[in-house]
Amino acid sequence: MDKHIAPVELAKAYRLLNHGPTVLVSARHAGVDDVMAAAWACALDFSPPKLTVVLDKIAATRTLVENSGQFVIQVPTAAQLHLTHKVGSESLAEVPDKLARAGVELFQAEGFDLPLVTGCSAWLACRLLPEPHNQQTYDLFIGEVIGAWADSRVFRDGHWLFEQADPALRSLHYVAGGHFYAIGEALDVGGGE
Repeated sequence: MDKHIAPVELAKAYRLLNHGPTVLVSARHAGVDDVMAAAWACALDFSPPKLTVVLDKIAATRTLVENSGQFVIQVPTAAQLHLTHKVGSESLAEVPDKLARAGVELFQAEGFDLPLVTGCSAWLACRLLPEPHNQQTYDLFIGEVIGAWADSRVFRDGHWLFEQADPALRSLHYVAGGHFYAIGEALDVGGGE
């Protein structure tokens, strides 16, 4: 693992998604890895930490998640703009070398047989909490966070520090039509933890 990647205590893992970034969803099953972009992901609970993500029925990544029972949600950076758009625009079913074409590099965290995307600012390893009705009707998947890491250059002591970090490490926020925003300046009302 990269020297900047540090574990995040699970009690603070929800903060990795609380600011509403576009995420990358990765999964592995039967020797096949895939990564897709998703705009609809959010923290759901604190203890144990849970999150939700929408995975359309046509997504190859969804099939890997359903078959393996696990997945990773990661927060891509502004430096990964083109990679994020590419993995969100192509399907592994139609483009078998999608990851290579998008420039995706994967690594594994010790103790987890999951593909993590190199260069992101945060990673949340999840165990699928099967909810067949929600998955089939709403494409809504629930994951229990079983491992979390963040790039210490931009997330430390349970807090994002975008205003202090290289702008290339800012998170992406998708609005539509290939148009993203990077997170902006910090505004603080004080008194928070």
